[in-house]
Amino acid sequence: MALRTRFRTRPGQVDNFDFLTPDSIRAFIDQVLGLIKVVVVPVTMISLVVGGIVIMNIMLVSVTERTREIGVRKSLGARKSDILMQFLIESLMMSMIGGAIGLGLAYVLTEGLSIVFNAPLEITGAYVFLAIFVSSAVGVISGWYPASKAASLDPVEALRAD
Repeated sequence: MALRTRFRTRPGQVDNFDFLTPDSIRAFIDQVLGLIKVVVVPVTMISLVVGGIVIMNIMLVSVTERTREIGVRKSLGARKSDILMQFLIESLMMSMIGGAIGLGLAYVLTEGLSIVFNAPLEITGAYVFLAIFVSSAVGVISGWYPASKAASLDPVEALRAD
């Protein structure tokens, strides 16, 4: 009644004021975080797919450029699994370096935001592990086709290639 008198709200009129309670602040924060989840997850998934396509294309170019090397290695006794492992490890290293760069940028961004907003933001070990695991999985998955293509090359045809 005191607020209705203070804001000169007549009987039967809708309140022209609002309460700001901890519960309403929490509901607002939950709403904002929900919106962020709805936007961030699809953007992240698209980024992972694009990154995987880029790694696959780089590895396919690498296989094409190194066809003669693959032929020499196979003619000297390299097994199919040796060639497969070589290209998978290259793809894995490429994706892990990309993941490490992403983690470095996330760390810098987190530190900057914690200074700007004066809030204790941190990247936990579980998120670091998850980031490295996901980037490694993307590297192995996207490098599998180029690696198997390289491993299945015929040594004679590979040595003949220019």
